[in-house]
Amino acid sequence: MSTHASKISMEKIVSLAKRRGFIFPGSEIYGGLSGTWDYGPLGVELKNNIKREFWRTLVYQRDDTVGLDAAVLMNPRVWEASGHTEAFADPLIECKVCHERIRADNQEDKESHEKTHRTRKETPAWTEPRQFNLLMAAELGSVEGKKSSVYLRGEITQGVHVNFKNVLDAAWMKIPFGIVQIGKAFRNEITPGNFTFRSREFEQMELQYYVRPHEAESMRWFLYWKEERMAWYKRLGIRGANLRFREHAPDERAHYARAAWDIEYNSPFGGWKECEGIHHRGEWDLSRHKEFSGVDLSYFDEEAKERFIPWVIETSGGVDRALLFFLIDAYREEPDKDGVRTLLKIHPQLAPYKVAVFPLLANKPDLVDRARKIYTILKSSLVAAWDDIGNIGKRYRRQDEIGTPFCITVDFETLEDGTVTVRDRDTMRQERVNEKELIEHLSDKIKTGS
Repeated sequence: MSTHASKISMEKIVSLAKRRGFIFPGSEIYGGLSGTWDYGPLGVELKNNIKREFWRTLVYQRDDTVGLDAAVLMNPRVWEASGHTEAFADPLIECKVCHERIRADNQEDKESHEKTHRTRKETPAWTEPRQFNLLMAAELGSVEGKKSSVYLRGEITQGVHVNFKNVLDAAWMKIPFGIVQIGKAFRNEITPGNFTFRSREFEQMELQYYVRPHEAESMRWFLYWKEERMAWYKRLGIRGANLRFREHAPDERAHYARAAWDIEYNSPFGGWKECEGIHHRGEWDLSRHKEFSGVDLSYFDEEAKERFIPWVIETSGGVDRALLFFLIDAYREEPDKDGVRTLLKIHPQLAPYKVAVFPLLANKPDLVDRARKIYTILKSSLVAAWDDIGNIGKRYRRQDEIGTPFCITVDFETLEDGTVTVRDRDTMRQERVNEKELIEHLSDKIKTGS
């Protein structure tokens, strides 16, 4: 019986992530830096695959979207227009005993902190909540005293909206259309935690979709993108039972939002957690940037002979959060003849390696040479791994744990008839396939996810 995602301990996920080269603590040899993470050889492949699937689905497969890559540093006036310098804040309280700061709305952290003080026979006490701006400040300029203050972007959204007119003029897009972006953002989080779920440096993948300022039409697009984004996670392997929609309560919804829903994942660290948000932002963004910049960001509909400020439907997800949830959901512990095997049952299109190639015996030159030739051919079309360490059983276990969907063993039969053993990660079934048909055989399985 496989382990259900909500029952998995985060200790196992964190251990596997570091041991197998998915995610390392940032600056670890110097004691680390809270809220930062480095992606290792397998992690960067998985992360790139998630971004590639997002881009392929939202840009390459559509005629009504284009891509953008905006700068991290932006004119500070951008953040005034967007409301970030005024309202992008979390409530913060400070311990009067040790002066540690935590979010006022994080009851779990507060109780844990108070328990620690009580074990030391100290009486915990807190300051009144105050707002703490999450924008991360930086400075530009090389001469001390003549530097100008800027911010590392707190979200990637505004880079799209300030380029609305540029994209409109350059790409000749017609409403409705969308601009897709993937990029880094930074937040001065008070209490980063739960592994990579809440970090100070993270990556976002977003769509800003511009529609006519019409209530019924805009809600139709809102519902469309809401369902599209949920379907994307399910198509790439996350179990439906671990996903749900949650509508924002009135007191948590931005004042300009006409509708706001989250896609949530049933995590091992506190239950349902936000994975991606779908928001109806109305005309807020373009009207604010028009006001603060003085540039006309309206759209003229040639057919209707009508000018208007478009409304925006947004889908905003975290690449790091998606990766974390894909890892958690893929993690399995299943009994086999040798005890319990650990595997990542991750979708083949996301798997860091698509295939691993083994010579049956590492001390037989004929087998090694033939396996190397097959590996070289496969590597020209698929991301492949070479593994000749230990016996076949140990190699299977190692590849299962990093999520490699297919393993190929070159044996003595291969030298006779040109067939190899292809072993499936999920079922452990093996079949003989001619080496000349391997690329087509594997490509079909990877594409369909089976």
